[in-house]
Amino acid sequence: ITVKASNKDTGTAAGEKDDEPPKEEPCETTLKTTVVNIEAGEFQGHKVSLWDLLHSRYIPEENRKELLELYEAGELTLEQVKTVVSTIVTRAAAAAA
Repeated sequence: ITVKASNKDTGTAAGEKDDEPPKEEPCETTLKTTVVNIEAGEFQGHKVSLWDLLHSRYIPEENRKELLELYEAGELTLEQVKTVVSTIVTRAAAAAA
């Protein structure tokens, strides 16, 4: 797996404005605007963004990183990410209940 270098690590060049917020990656924006209805745990009855689900306590960090890398590389579609995340959250919430 090749990991894409992040642009966030580069130093601020002279003359750049420091007050501009960092630009979001298109993948991140899509995950934040795509909502799913999960009937499990504290999400029951709420529409939650895929981004919030990915960063919930139900998704282990290693899984989150792997899913994000595969999605950003184009190896997983948005629907596949939605299915995987929904399944993991539903199973983890059921196991915790």
